[in-house]
Amino acid sequence: MGLQSMTGFARASATGEGASVGWELKSVNGKTLEARLRMPPGLERLEQPARQILQKRFARGNIQATLTLSREEKSAQPVVNESLLRRMAELAGRLEKEYGAAPATSAQLLALRGVMEAPEALESDEERAGLDRAILQTLEDAARGLEEARRSEGAALQGVLLAHVETIDALRQRAEADPSRDILAIRARLSEQVRLLLEASPALDEARLHTEAAILATKADLREELDRLKIHVEAARQLLMENGAVGRKLDFLAQEFNRESNTLCSKANAAAVTAIGLELKVVVDQFREQIQNLE
Repeated sequence: MGLQSMTGFARASATGEGASVGWELKSVNGKTLEARLRMPPGLERLEQPARQILQKRFARGNIQATLTLSREEKSAQPVVNESLLRRMAELAGRLEKEYGAAPATSAQLLALRGVMEAPEALESDEERAGLDRAILQTLEDAARGLEEARRSEGAALQGVLLAHVETIDALRQRAEADPSRDILAIRARLSEQVRLLLEASPALDEARLHTEAAILATKADLREELDRLKIHVEAARQLLMENGAVGRKLDFLAQEFNRESNTLCSKANAAAVTAIGLELKVVVDQFREQIQNLE
């Protein structure tokens, strides 16, 4: 099974029941499933069953389905209205005799409206049902081909997205292992800042300064953000190995990734961690952009 992209193309054709049937399907991104059907006039009865075929296979995407149909012409013998022809011939003869009109030819008489008719060949209920079956079966074949094309594209996207997730996890680990997060390093940095402040203004309360520094250190701690990033990475890995429509769930995770990377940048107390946060934002943007192609 695997993931499915929302972009793809497929064709299917068949000949039978006195007709040649062809379907062409094109699919692009969409928030929901939207099918646009283009069929020759007179086939409106097939619109609903055709939509059901597409809805059965696809959950999201804008799909344009175009049907081409050519039918074999049935031979139909022209029908002559002999009663009308006789009256027209008598009238032409009278006009010729009484008024000296030119004699009417047989071609002229047959060309008169209503004298000769070439009726359309009638389609039996059985023939119509056979044509409907051929059209819908060909659409099934085209939909299967489109599904395969979208799955092939989805497999390629899966590899790209998994690589982004691994990069996000690697950046998380870099931030976690950064020397600036070591408790001794944090303590030394804060002690130095307190010392500099006391030197600049001896009247400041040293105990109060140490309390405020401890509060700032707590606010700057990245433990929660890094833990949440780890949880989101595992969730993304699992979703990418699932079947079906997971694009919306992954888009939600991308928003969570973005939120954590923003917080990482705002709370970082070292240039190295800020740089990791900025790099993380770039990868998350690439991840989210690719997700828009997934069903």
